[in-house]
Amino acid sequence: MAASAGPMSGSTEIRFLPDHPTAAGHFPGNPIIPGALLLDCVASAIANVETIAPPYALRAVKFLRPVRPGDRLRIEWHEERGLTQFQCVLVDAEQIAVSGTLRASSVAT
Repeated sequence: MAASAGPMSGSTEIRFLPDHPTAAGHFPGNPIIPGALLLDCVASAIANVETIAPPYALRAVKFLRPVRPGDRLRIEWHEERGLTQFQCVLVDAEQIAVSGTLRASSVAT
């Protein structure tokens, strides 16, 4: 994980195991990682680096491509006008899978 001084920004990579527990039921025969899990990973990644505290308000989210078990994602974020813009990039394809904006209730000092 990396973060810079000054305005909040950073990135980290995560990988979903090929036998991820959500794969069996979401959806059988065509597994994808649930959007709620992806958003939890985004919030956790940002909070781990930036020390922001929940709750978070999602201002906008777009699911552009499915994320499947075995995929690697690069979660990138930066602050813009008090909001955190983020995107999840499928590393192997270099395609954006999820993008959005969140706002934290507070920032720890």
